[in-house]
Amino acid sequence: LALLTCSSLGGYCIFRSSNSEKDQFRRDQEHPSVKHLQTMEVKNYQTGRLSKLLISGWWGLARKINYTGDWLMALSWSALTGNPFKQSGSIIPYFYPIYFAILLIHRAGRDDHFCSEKYREGWTAYKRKVPFIFVPYVI
Repeated sequence: LALLTCSSLGGYCIFRSSNSEKDQFRRDQEHPSVKHLQTMEVKNYQTGRLSKLLISGWWGLARKINYTGDWLMALSWSALTGNPFKQSGSIIPYFYPIYFAILLIHRAGRDDHFCSEKYREGWTAYKRKVPFIFVPYVI
């Protein structure tokens, strides 16, 4: 129970703080909480302007780090129902994290495609700087 509580709280912290960092950066790049973050300038081919992509902080660890925290919470909540592989267990309570994982993987792929069209070679260079999608040093 303690492990699941820590897992859920950890997921919440990742989800909340990564989204807060991104939101603060979008609102005010000179704010003290995000001013230190490194960025990479890429051309936005839809607007013709330069855009800044975060390559440090939470967003330097993985391109969809907020998805990781969100999914970790979902898995933790379902894991409270027990082990689905035991004789008395059921996979039904795990429908939500399974469905959610499929949704997030699909969304990440769709976003990757959209960004590759939006930033073109800049997106390829960004992916070299931030190679992981969900879990740093894993995937």
